[in-house]
Amino acid sequence: MESLRLVNVTKRFGSVVAVQNFNLTVNEGEFVSLLGPSGCGKTTILRCIAGFERPDEGDIILYGQRVNDVPPERRDVGMVFQAYALFPNMTVAQNIAFPLMIQKRPKEQQRRRVRELLELVHLEGLEDRYPRQLSGGQQQRVALARALAKEPKILLLDEPLSALDAKIREELRVEIRRIQTQLGITAIYVTHDQEEALSISDRVVVMNQGVIQQVGSPAEVYARPQTLFVATFVGTMNLFEGEVGPDRTFRWGRYSFQVEDATSWSAGARAILGVRPEFMGIVAAEAEIPTGHNRIPARVEPLTFLGATVRVTLRTDESQTLKVDLPADAAASLRPGDRVYVHFPPDAGVLIPP
Repeated sequence: MESLRLVNVTKRFGSVVAVQNFNLTVNEGEFVSLLGPSGCGKTTILRCIAGFERPDEGDIILYGQRVNDVPPERRDVGMVFQAYALFPNMTVAQNIAFPLMIQKRPKEQQRRRVRELLELVHLEGLEDRYPRQLSGGQQQRVALARALAKEPKILLLDEPLSALDAKIREELRVEIRRIQTQLGITAIYVTHDQEEALSISDRVVVMNQGVIQQVGSPAEVYARPQTLFVATFVGTMNLFEGEVGPDRTFRWGRYSFQVEDATSWSAGARAILGVRPEFMGIVAAEAEIPTGHNRIPARVEPLTFLGATVRVTLRTDESQTLKVDLPADAAASLRPGDRVYVHFPPDAGVLIPP
């Protein structure tokens, strides 16, 4: 069942077009992340869905009803803000119960709902504390519980973890996904953190300058970027600019690579070949290159230790910089200045319009 549909939504602020011709359909129970750099329009879209902004063009449809002119309090959505927005003079229990107080729900119903939500977000025993007595992670859990208090059909989250440290962010994003799955609620999540979006979403909407660049599952967006922006914004990508040749080949300068993705392109078409660092390997001698792999001679530059992996930076004879991710033990023998061969199989690359 369709929860939300945005049709040709455009929003301007003066002469600035914040969002342009935004089209998206979200199904019930789906977790969708809006991913992009600051200023790309993702929060503007979220505020339009919530009712805090009115689109200049297009329609916002919630469960079959056009809600462009419906005020926020009459839309069946819950909002979690980046800055928590908790009431400092209210306890945890009072903050969570606030939406129910506004709806004039019976006191016993409020108390029962608060107990349920405290258990859901793992804050049992903290109901009498004030926000200043809580950690940042605990405050965000309270904000999440308050957004869920009136049992909205859609949960909107505007960069809810950006103010927290890395470890707490990782823990809370797992909790948010657990709660969303447990409740079966539709969720729209705004973030500029690609790892966050890829790890918890059913689908990711990549945005840039107010325009959708690509919509797909995390695996699709990562493995099959459709634009150069997506290829460079989501993860790290080695890029080779050239043209498609005959028989699954791609020409980059004096090199001709075998690329499976080239079968769907016309010979002579200009394109960019993208290869992720983890799909490349490094060997010391040409004879060690696996059969059928493409090869590029290069010189090792700095190595960056990343824990289980090492990112090796290399420079080709054409002054192209490459990055290759290797297991730490496989990179142990490499030293800056070493002459090596970088190699990758024909199915590792994806062709992108220039």
